[in-house]
Amino acid sequence: MKSKTIGFVGLGLIGGSIAKAILKIYPNTRILATASRESTIETAFEERLIDNNGLLKIHQFGQCDIIFLCSPVKINCEYLEKLKDVVKPDCVITDVGSVKGDITAVARSLKMTNQFIGGHPMTGSELTGLENSSASLLENAYYILTADPEMNEDTYREFGDYIKSLGAIPINMSPEEHDDATAAISHLPHVVAASLVNLVNDHDGEKNICKTIAAGGFKDITRIASGSPTMWQHIFLSNKAAILKLIKSFKDELEQFENAISAADENEILKLWTKAKDYRDSITIPVNGSFKFYELYCDIDDKPGTLVGVLQLLANADISVKNIDIIHNREFEPGVLRIEFYTQEALDKAKTVLTHNNYYVRQRTN
Repeated sequence: MKSKTIGFVGLGLIGGSIAKAILKIYPNTRILATASRESTIETAFEERLIDNNGLLKIHQFGQCDIIFLCSPVKINCEYLEKLKDVVKPDCVITDVGSVKGDITAVARSLKMTNQFIGGHPMTGSELTGLENSSASLLENAYYILTADPEMNEDTYREFGDYIKSLGAIPINMSPEEHDDATAAISHLPHVVAASLVNLVNDHDGEKNICKTIAAGGFKDITRIASGSPTMWQHIFLSNKAAILKLIKSFKDELEQFENAISAADENEILKLWTKAKDYRDSITIPVNGSFKFYELYCDIDDKPGTLVGVLQLLANADISVKNIDIIHNREFEPGVLRIEFYTQEALDKAKTVLTHNNYYVRQRTN
């Protein structure tokens, strides 16, 4: 790929990670950036991550072939307006926000839909800032790309190929599809988690019994309530319509459980729970054939060194692991390790290795 000049507005965890991934794959890339704090730019320059030492002036973005907007949604929208009369006609402008409606509307009003591509890397960390950024943050992470129908198909495809070359897995959808999907799988769950924590907090007495006995299940489903209040304030307001629609639907779902429990309707309770279980169990399984997963489950003892032992066995057998996570809830399950691989061959080999070492291994059947 020919050398390019890439611009960044914002250089925190996501912006910094994308910049580092670019330099890792394309070391001859020239990177320019601005940020809310000049100290961030100075640090990035000292680390040889960017080529400018000092905050970038808006007209300097005119040199860029691609510009990543990595600030909060409202600031990204403001920069899109400022960049309209600055950028080259073939410059691609993209963002990394979790809501696409607002900024797509701005692009449409500015008649910039032929060069704006919405982006949402589905990755992150509880840590923030450039100091916590990493070139590996994008590796094997879904990266949603959205575009208006006016976007040139070749440009859209080429940008997707570029994102893929950085190690991410691009998924194309419309801005409306994106906001509906993220409202359901991310934004509403954050509302529910925060509401549940507030409910338990208000219900808890002076002895803090609820807090004391809170176990894996409660902690698992409320972990996301520890997110940044300010960030989620912006997201809720930016994706207001989709979230409100889903809150209403969620109330209807709760009412079904309320009615079934109130009526002591055993069959309905079983039906509702089974419906939820079946869908939850199928989440990592491809629905339309677009993605294929190679995963197995391994029971492990909940004690120090067990996880390391499993990974060491796979490493000794030269088996690459794509993803790994522990099913943490110990209330109703033993220690369970979910391991995902890149290929069927790797999965089959891992199954043989672990079974021969007396681990109980199983695959999901659907």
